[in-house]
Amino acid sequence: MDSKISSSSSSSSSSSVIEHKAYARVGLLGNPSDVYYGRTISFAFSNFWACVQLRPSEELVITPHPTHDFVHFRSLDHLVNRLSSEGYYGGVRLLMAICKVFYSYCRENEINLHTRNFTLSYDTNIPRQTGLSGSSAIVCAALSCLLDFFDVRHLIKVEVRPNLVLAAEKELGIVAGLQDRVAQVYGGLVYMDFSQEHMEKLGHGIYTPMDINLLPPLYLIYADNPSDSGKVHSTVRQRWLDGDKLIISSMQEVAMVAEEGRTVLLEKDYSKLAALMNRNFDLRRRMFGDDVLGALNIEMVELARRVGAASKFTGSGGAVVVFCPDGPSQVKLLEENCQKAGFVFQPIQAVPSCLNEVDLKTLSS
Repeated sequence: MDSKISSSSSSSSSSSVIEHKAYARVGLLGNPSDVYYGRTISFAFSNFWACVQLRPSEELVITPHPTHDFVHFRSLDHLVNRLSSEGYYGGVRLLMAICKVFYSYCRENEINLHTRNFTLSYDTNIPRQTGLSGSSAIVCAALSCLLDFFDVRHLIKVEVRPNLVLAAEKELGIVAGLQDRVAQVYGGLVYMDFSQEHMEKLGHGIYTPMDINLLPPLYLIYADNPSDSGKVHSTVRQRWLDGDKLIISSMQEVAMVAEEGRTVLLEKDYSKLAALMNRNFDLRRRMFGDDVLGALNIEMVELARRVGAASKFTGSGGAVVVFCPDGPSQVKLLEENCQKAGFVFQPIQAVPSCLNEVDLKTLSS
């Protein structure tokens, strides 16, 4: 289901260790319209990943990560400082939540599960607070392990799996949309249509995989210490619900950016792609305002624009995806400017679809 890359033995064997990876994702065009019945284009990339391992065991055990689920501190001061920088968010709660959601879904849909137990553990190198979907990657990888351990991959449709990932995160009060989870479940490059008709009729969007080779070279900029990533609460959701004409028309335009972007990618019209990326960010900025976006996030976008590159958020902020239409010399200049500003800069390595033959058979025709 999710960005699965390896299982150390046959997936149907309950006596073996099962391991799956899910990758960070980039929202290329159309975000954040996925939660407003819009359209988006996103892709998974291999620079960063979360890995979950499932081992059969006598009791059901969720293993804390030695770094991300840290519970030993030198002092009260150390504890408070860590919470200030890292928050309360380890991965154990994510693993527990997807176990609950998976179990509930199977019961509701009369999918029988065997009663053998397991131990779940995880690792991740996705930078925190960078808008690269670190939490959902852990959940995605865990769900893929559960599908194999209980041998139900053929019974849970690929289109439904992003909903399960999102439901697990909602259990924990994480506010998010389906776009990220779709990109991580499918892997590769995906065009997503979340129109109200589809969402109400099917319970999910229409997801169309695209060839990752349609993408030009793209780059990632993020801050090592994203302390100023927009702390002001956004009112956009409420304004949309209240029928605010500016928000509704702007969100529709953001969705059109993705729809147009699909054609642009298929035609490899990269100068138009650059314009659409910039337009996407400008619309977001108009709707949300600078206080919500955060000065550091805006500076990452504008630093790229100052050298003539196209740039926009990968998600809700924390990291920026960049396209350099003028090629290597522009890339070099941007890299130098990022180093001066203290930002991390690296080429993005997109990954192909991670769906296997069993997954593909569950897809709606």
